[in-house]
Amino acid sequence: MDTGEDIVYRVHEPTPFLIQFTETFGIRYYGLAYILGFVIGAWLLSRYYKKGVSPYNPAQQSDFFIALIVGVVCGGRIGYVLFYAPEILLTEPWKIFYVWEGGMASHGGFIGVAAATFYMARKHGQSFWLTADLACSLAPAGLLFGRIANYLNGELWGKVSYVPWAVRFTTDPEGGAEPRHPSQLYEAGLEGLVMLIYSQFRIWKTPILKERPGTLVGEFLLLYSILRVVGEQFREPDEGIELILGLSRGSALSVLMGAAGLAIIVMARKRSSPENVSG
Repeated sequence: MDTGEDIVYRVHEPTPFLIQFTETFGIRYYGLAYILGFVIGAWLLSRYYKKGVSPYNPAQQSDFFIALIVGVVCGGRIGYVLFYAPEILLTEPWKIFYVWEGGMASHGGFIGVAAATFYMARKHGQSFWLTADLACSLAPAGLLFGRIANYLNGELWGKVSYVPWAVRFTTDPEGGAEPRHPSQLYEAGLEGLVMLIYSQFRIWKTPILKERPGTLVGEFLLLYSILRVVGEQFREPDEGIELILGLSRGSALSVLMGAAGLAIIVMARKRSSPENVSG
């Protein structure tokens, strides 16, 4: 077995700060990831309206984005605590609000976005499924930058590997003694870039929003679940989190998400079938 003894691996010394002013205060990569994700999402939402894809006018877009921001942050943080660190509720429940320390679950963020989408559709009298299609297409940019922030922070590292591009993380349990897959970057490409390209292709090159609203949501959930499970194969399982039927917590949640996505696709097809449209 090749142990990579002849390869000089990159050594990554993580820091949560781009610029640090004090021991605990500075410009954090997580914060920048959120800001960049929201900026790109806001630009996309504005472009959708200008091109006649979205019914949400500029004034409504502000409401839309405030709701999404609250949904992502609250859902992501609460999801992390419930799915990965429930002990926080018993020992330090106030830390559920410490979003600046990291610890966000993408699956929880999706639930928060769903709640925000429902609220926005009802408030402005728009189709829930069309609103959900638009909302899900805004998510990949945030996922992309969030995973890059995971890498820069030196967390959620990959399994030990001796591939030439492996990285030694000085924050891992062995202090960087073993090279690891930079799985955060794999996930950035899969969950972020691939999902962004796919969702934009479906919106601009197909009539999916007009003919089968809700389908893009289902496809998003299904494809994300598949890509997440693929990425999890290179990622070190979370310490202290037991496997579920041999799957990591992230993979298990993704399987459930994929099943939900498939069900949504089937329902969207039934809603748009000729007999339902004419009846």
